[in-house]
Amino acid sequence: MARPSRYLLELRRRAVRMVAEVCGDYPNETAVLQAVTDKLGIGSRETLRNWVKQHEIDDGQRSGTTTEDSAQLKALKKENAELKRANEI
Repeated sequence: MARPSRYLLELRRRAVRMVAEVCGDYPNETAVLQAVTDKLGIGSRETLRNWVKQHEIDDGQRSGTTTEDSAQLKALKKENAELKRANEI
């Protein structure tokens, strides 16, 4: 079982919004991510980069598995495992 995130959902959303708002003020993406992580106390630029990437996927701006699809797939895998166990009995 995966551990829960140490960052609240609202902090994640705020950080992603801040990246979008200040991206023109910095010379490159790395500088933007570093500035936002420093301001909000996020542990790593890569953490924020992943949040931004997932937000772009969820908004349809980038290809990949959306958060909703991922959750649905996880639930289906769990159900499948439960059914397999029931059939073995």
